[in-house]
Amino acid sequence: MIEGIGGAIDGVRSIELDNAFYVEDGTWIESLTISAESRFDIPAIVDRLSGVGLFTHRTVPTGPTTVVVERVTITANESYPFILGLILRQEAIPNRITYRGEQFQVVATVRDWEQFRAVADDIEHKLGRFKLKQVTEIENVGEPLDSGRLSETLVTKLTREQIEILETAYSTGYFEVPRQSDGAEVADRLNISQSNFSERLRTAENCLLELLFGTNAYQSE
Repeated sequence: MIEGIGGAIDGVRSIELDNAFYVEDGTWIESLTISAESRFDIPAIVDRLSGVGLFTHRTVPTGPTTVVVERVTITANESYPFILGLILRQEAIPNRITYRGEQFQVVATVRDWEQFRAVADDIEHKLGRFKLKQVTEIENVGEPLDSGRLSETLVTKLTREQIEILETAYSTGYFEVPRQSDGAEVADRLNISQSNFSERLRTAENCLLELLFGTNAYQSE
């Protein structure tokens, strides 16, 4: 159903699965964060999809950018195999599930390499394709899903200018490795000088990190 919603929205950027609860007979209650280039009518979209019911929805403030973000809760009859169901059946912890570019991108925590191989093999067998992007060894188990709540909190704590700087730099590939755009190109998109862009970006990044780690205790002497 996530694919169906994504296919019905013009200019959809991503759909984040923030939470989900299994009810019965293939029915799930799902909380989604939907990001798109322009406004969309989620009640009308849900009405056109079979097996989907809209419970609630609301717009998330995004500052001066043209991006539209909505938090949506639906009931959905997900046909087997459902990506979340496959992960849970292998007793892995789904940390993040995003639908972007007609593909699911999944971050999950597993106990060991054997469990990872079981997850990967099951997904490849049931869905026909699996591509590993990165493996990281961690000591602390990640929280399951709900990254949409984090993004909503962050955009309410940053200024409109900071959101615009970060969103423009991100959307133009400035943070990609290798970079898809340089500082001059992003500055031109914002109609500011490159030095002004660099200063504003550092300020926005510092405010973002303060939200995560607290006020910087470093003091120059």
